[in-house]
Amino acid sequence: VQLQASGGGLVQGGGSLRVSCAASGGTFSTYVMGWFRQAPGKEREFVAAITSGGTTYYADSVKGRFTISRDNAKNTVYLQMNSLKPEDTAVYYCAAKVWGRSIYVYGNYNSWGQGTQVTVSS
Repeated sequence: VQLQASGGGLVQGGGSLRVSCAASGGTFSTYVMGWFRQAPGKEREFVAAITSGGTTYYADSVKGRFTISRDNAKNTVYLQMNSLKPEDTAVYYCAAKVWGRSIYVYGNYNSWGQGTQVTVSS
């Protein structure tokens, strides 16, 4: 499956942003979809994931502020980010995997989008 992320940008602290990831070339509805992020000089970290059945998982750092959702009819996964903080600044990557291994480990994801930059100013 090919993934194309979009929607990043510059936002003030406390603001909101939604990033999207469009998939093509696979059976989107069967994949676990995840969002990871990587800040300069840091490891890529898990942000959120959603299963084919709609179960969601979040990193503690974003729980209550971010919402992941999917639209299988549009082959698209979204990440709604509210109450953004400067520490949320990173390149955000969407990823796809089949069910069966930990959703929290980026090495378990088979396909990756190109990343979209999110910058939160203080």
